[in-house]
Amino acid sequence: MELVDIGVNLTDKAFANDLDQVLVEARQAGVNQLIVTGTNLQESRQAVALCRQHGPGLWCTAGVHPHNAKEWSDRHYQALKALLEDPLVVAMGETGLDFNRNFSPPQQQLFAFEEQLKLAAETGMPLFLHERDAHEAQLKLLQQYRSQLHGGVIHCFTGSAEELDHYLELDLYVGITGWICDERRGLHLQELIHRIPPQRLLLETDSPYLLPRTLRPKPKSRRNEPRHLAHITEQIAPMLGTDPTSLAAQTTRNAATLFKLENP
Repeated sequence: MELVDIGVNLTDKAFANDLDQVLVEARQAGVNQLIVTGTNLQESRQAVALCRQHGPGLWCTAGVHPHNAKEWSDRHYQALKALLEDPLVVAMGETGLDFNRNFSPPQQQLFAFEEQLKLAAETGMPLFLHERDAHEAQLKLLQQYRSQLHGGVIHCFTGSAEELDHYLELDLYVGITGWICDERRGLHLQELIHRIPPQRLLLETDSPYLLPRTLRPKPKSRRNEPRHLAHITEQIAPMLGTDPTSLAAQTTRNAATLFKLENP
């Protein structure tokens, strides 16, 4: 299989001591292309540097996560715009709204999100979207800017059928993680995944988070890794009545189309 992991948090301290080995094992598992997630200005810069050091096959996003929206200042717009000009940066984000924990006040989240929607429209970059317990507010802003946007993906989707339909109506791609392997929380995703058109499905690990619960033998560490995308693909394929190789090929094409990856 040739796979693209569209969401990996490789700047996380969980990978500080063995990143080279993590990437070797990912490539051995067929995960030859990875998109590193940027969640604030500093980490977005770190993501670019990491991709430059450890490529080829690595790209990244640049943006401000809703948890970090309280950091937004006048300098962020131009600083992120400069980052988005780097050829290794393939999406605006991780951005969106998260009213679940409200690590940043909702009004600051709304402001930072709208600023990033404007920036995505100005630069022509697709969106890498996050959303928790804020669907109505997020949908309203996305609809407002829809005519100016250039596509995007709702990352780590775990929502309802209605929410999924709303995102699909906006022509967004849908990112599915190992959450779907969770027999406690992921059963509804196993039913909903049939509603995602094949050409709109993307796969991701969200490493180091969301270790698939179906891995056997069970890893000693709770750290998720990009190599486990192969396992997620193997779990999802029979749900869709296909084989892992075909699913990998389809989702790789999808990632190459959305993010304009070279040599997919």
